[in-house]
Amino acid sequence: MFTGIDDVDWASLRHAHGSAEDVPGWLRALASADATEREAALDSMYGVVHHRGKVYDSTLASVPFLLRLAAHEEVPDRGCLVELLVSVGAESGDTRAREAVRAGAEVFTSLAGDPDAGVRRAAAGAVVRFLDDPPRVLALLRLRAAAERDDLVLPALTEALGLFIRRCPGHAPDAVELLAAQSAPPWAPTPRLAALGQLALHAPGRRNAELVPTAVRLLRERSARRAGTPGRPGDDTLVTRIRRLRPSDEEGARLLRTLHTALGDRVGERVDLLEGQLGSPDPMDRCNAVWMTAALYRALRPGSEGPIALVGHQLHAEQDWLRDAAVSVLTDLCALAAPAADDLHALVRSRPDLWTLRRERNAPTLGGPLKALVRSGDSRAVPVLAHILAGPYAPAGLGSEIAFLGRAAAPLAAELRHRLGRITLDSPAAGHLAAPLLTALGAIGDAEAAPEVLRLLSGAPDGLGARDRIAGQVIGTLDAFGAAGPAVPLLRALLTTRHASVAAGALWSVDGDAGAVLPVLRGELARDAADARIAAAGQLGRLGPAGREALPELLAMTSSERVRERTAAAAALWHVGGDPDPVLPVFRAAWSAHPGERGPIARCLTAMGAAAAPLRDLVRAELESVRRHTAVAGGDGAHGGGVADDEALLTACRTLLAEEGPAAYASGPGGGPLRD
Repeated sequence: MFTGIDDVDWASLRHAHGSAEDVPGWLRALASADATEREAALDSMYGVVHHRGKVYDSTLASVPFLLRLAAHEEVPDRGCLVELLVSVGAESGDTRAREAVRAGAEVFTSLAGDPDAGVRRAAAGAVVRFLDDPPRVLALLRLRAAAERDDLVLPALTEALGLFIRRCPGHAPDAVELLAAQSAPPWAPTPRLAALGQLALHAPGRRNAELVPTAVRLLRERSARRAGTPGRPGDDTLVTRIRRLRPSDEEGARLLRTLHTALGDRVGERVDLLEGQLGSPDPMDRCNAVWMTAALYRALRPGSEGPIALVGHQLHAEQDWLRDAAVSVLTDLCALAAPAADDLHALVRSRPDLWTLRRERNAPTLGGPLKALVRSGDSRAVPVLAHILAGPYAPAGLGSEIAFLGRAAAPLAAELRHRLGRITLDSPAAGHLAAPLLTALGAIGDAEAAPEVLRLLSGAPDGLGARDRIAGQVIGTLDAFGAAGPAVPLLRALLTTRHASVAAGALWSVDGDAGAVLPVLRGELARDAADARIAAAGQLGRLGPAGREALPELLAMTSSERVRERTAAAAALWHVGGDPDPVLPVFRAAWSAHPGERGPIARCLTAMGAAAAPLRDLVRAELESVRRHTAVAGGDGAHGGGVADDEALLTACRTLLAEEGPAAYASGPGGGPLRD
């Protein structure tokens, strides 16, 4: 296995941490009889030699030895070695690595029939990826599918057939026939499910007309078989008991993901599939569906509350891991979790021990069920939050969570003000402690908090210290309260700092003196910092026609290389100049090419009223789309605050079209359009 390993000048080769002189030791350790030593060596191969999928010269030099190790039956855990080779040769995208693995691809043909099921499972996809003989590959997959009896290997063979169809379209018909045969009796539920998913994904013309009901039935049959499988001798160990508490059904999750990927934007069928699995007697099936519900709502606008309500039902499950999964998903869905609010409230009311989460050496945080209830906007969380606030230690970031309740959290305002007033101004933690409280008070609209908020600007600008990072938030909060008047001397002092734009905007709201603030804002437009220019444009928009002197700079800014600058300048142009002609082309281009800008654009279009009519086609198309504007292209996830941002966009779009009447569009109960 290691012939020639000492002839390689490893010290001259490199990996993620420098010289590769330690790689021979890791390669030898992969064949160790000691499981701990093997695991450590595999970790090093992934973490150093193939760090984050990157290929180094030491990675290439390791490939021949990894191939030899995988070919020797006496080496344990060879399935992991095949997976490593697939990662190096196929998933890294490195041409040199692919050729290095392909040079030894004959190994995988023998491993496809290896006595070790883990090896056979990993080898199925490797054969398709690295063996350049499609007829031979298809014949091998057909042979292995007919001979295979292990339910963990059969789905891998089916996935390999799907991969083969994608990579070798000229030979796809025969592979499709194999999948079609596997999707029907007498095949067992697991391979049938796998075949149904691959057919729907790669041969939609052969998709089962009753795909969803069939899949739900097979999922339940699969679960019944798994539940009826007797345990192995010695299963009652500490490790096994721990695994029972945190079970994993990755195979079931993969089957479900494949089906959902194949269904794509067919939200009606995807909702039916989720509801079928969320009603399964098997808690692991329901757990897989809970996580898939999160993926569905992050990527699409289902227009249905059914799956979310069923996720709420999992909060009453006996299994802590299922309840925790449901809580996590509902927390991320924010206001869309409202259909589960009754279940969340019941859990919060019955489990005070879950109100806060305490970790060793860290400040307590808000517990998951209460956080999800708060983020759903349910006012029943307020009494519990009041009880927590009455205690000596409020959970970290509590104010930021309270902000989700908006004005419904008004009963908490007095205690929030009190806590804000107790912050020691010269403390290094002052800004960190004040920021979430300001967020909450601003969301509540508690103007009575103005003295405590103003106190945070004491000594400005030189004496802000740790509060400097929140000075802009402080000014914005006072401005929103309409209480910036007493802060005028401090605001004037801040006009020469990095908070110049927000201070100028607040001054304008107090005295309407454009002569005092316009030069400051025009100066900010001339700065090199993009954030400063964007902030200045936003404040100039507040000035309206009084900011006309800045029109040339704003017009020039609409040609910026940065899309945020272009859209901010265009919005300011409208508010200052009132001419839609230079604004609408900027908005149309940004809307199509940069979906992340749609929210601020829609808000400006709403303010434009009839002048926005030429872009209403974009708004209608947005409301008709089943895919969230924040969804990752080609995936089922979303970036950043995807769901909340997208729901805010939909609200702005509906507001914009409201004058056209209810027939302009149809929306479902989940906020998105009605869709089959």
